[in-house]
Amino acid sequence: MTEEKEKNKYTKYEKARIIGARALQIAMGAPVLIETDELDPINIAIEEFEKSVVPITVRRSKD
Repeated sequence: MTEEKEKNKYTKYEKARIIGARALQIAMGAPVLIETDELDPINIAIEEFEKSVVPITVRRSKD
């Protein structure tokens, strides 16, 4: 799967939830998974999401 398809597999709501949850983890002291000069947890979480290294998955029901 290409990187562009990887990003598009989440809805905008899932993306917001993933970034928000990861930003909270970072703000509470979780290790940052990328090299960055950013200090803001939200911007760090966005960078991690864009590089597909966020350790969060989405579980969907089988309707």
